[in-house]
Amino acid sequence: MTDQNFTAMRRAMVESQLRTNDVNDPLLLEVILAVPREAFLPEARKASAYIDRAVPLDEGRALNPPLATARLLTEAEINPGDHVLLIGAATGYAAALLTRLGCSVVAVEENATLAAQAKAALSDYAGVTLVTGSLAKGHAKAAPYDKIVVDGAIEAMPDALIDQLKIGGRAVFASIERGVTRLCSGVRSAGGFGARDFADSEAVVLPGFAAPKGFTF
Repeated sequence: MTDQNFTAMRRAMVESQLRTNDVNDPLLLEVILAVPREAFLPEARKASAYIDRAVPLDEGRALNPPLATARLLTEAEINPGDHVLLIGAATGYAAALLTRLGCSVVAVEENATLAAQAKAALSDYAGVTLVTGSLAKGHAKAAPYDKIVVDGAIEAMPDALIDQLKIGGRAVFASIERGVTRLCSGVRSAGGFGARDFADSEAVVLPGFAAPKGFTF
């Protein structure tokens, strides 16, 4: 498949999957059109880069559907200069989008195979620090963050991540409950962290985020 084919597929994805589902921020769409999603997939999966579903990766993980990632970034209200913690970097696609949006990015991935792929794919992207470690623990050394983007579905947002968010900072993630995934957004205040769901969406489930017994969003 040629670069022209991928460019055409990328434009079709933006028009048919994103614009029709409330992703209309001009800068975000410009960045999505500029970043080749196929570059963050193994050769055997590149042809699936722009389908409207998750794309399987190594060791049971997957790349979030384009719409889920785009909706999360829209809801995060990203501003140039934001210091962003990305949880679930996978092969680096969302990190590339964030740095092209003008953010300094700390991208956490606990799977060593995926982290190595992300490191290679992000070699031409400045402003990304890739950390191999627990997704649920984040990276407190570089806190506090203006935004936290969890690029996948979790059962509960850990206190360890919320504590790394600035007061007034925003976190976005997908929640999973009884097999249903919903996109969520919340702001940390002096009184705590409150989140609301804003859309139903397919999202890949990230490991290591089991909810405490009796917990509900």
